[in-house]
Amino acid sequence: MSNSVREQVSEAEWQLRVDLAAAYRLVALYGWDDLVFTHISARVPDTENQFLINPYGMTFDEVTASSLVKVDQDCNKILDSPYPVNPAGFTIHSAVHAAREDAHCVLHTHSLNGVAISAQQEGLLPLSQQASLVLASLGYHDYEGIALNEDEKPRLVNDLGDNTFLMLRNHGLLTVGQNPADAFLAMYVFEAACTVQVRALAGGRELSPIAPDIVEGTKEAAMVVTKGLFGGIAWPGLLRKLDRQNPGYDL
Repeated sequence: MSNSVREQVSEAEWQLRVDLAAAYRLVALYGWDDLVFTHISARVPDTENQFLINPYGMTFDEVTASSLVKVDQDCNKILDSPYPVNPAGFTIHSAVHAAREDAHCVLHTHSLNGVAISAQQEGLLPLSQQASLVLASLGYHDYEGIALNEDEKPRLVNDLGDNTFLMLRNHGLLTVGQNPADAFLAMYVFEAACTVQVRALAGGRELSPIAPDIVEGTKEAAMVVTKGLFGGIAWPGLLRKLDRQNPGYDL
């Protein structure tokens, strides 16, 4: 299977497959997966309407570069695959990809801490450095039920705007990036911010929020610290972690 798929795609697509499979396994490694019920999608290089998505029913820690399924904007298979896909699960992703040319990768989770904060009326609070990074580029989208309705798409992309982070009320978290590394690192910070808030609120003591002007200046500082918004500098180390703890994603 591995050799067959690799022979049918470009080197650029194969590298994307390896990185996307790694992102799936890292989501599982950090405990943000929800059995098989969320997705990470990525636009195939040098295309407008070709995307990679997980084989439906495969747990995130099982995903490999070869098992990823190539689909069009309507989640129809482009490259023959023995694995099923979930068109309903691609609803949110297809909307974001269509609206945001820069959103080459879209990562969505139902993590417990993320859903917990999404259910709080005030949303994410400026309680941590991680939160300040997120708040510099965060949108909110109200819950409209399970995301199967095509009519919801314009409202969702309008709420995302040009932000990196989107909190789906009562539902979960979403990040976008130029590649799987950027989308994953953004989600790492998003999830950390939510986890800190859950723990801080559970402490039952008076909280000390970050000043608004500091939050406002955080986005530019993040670009410097992370060498180009989130991904590049940490990704090689994360791949080494996977090679030690869950190898085989690159097959």
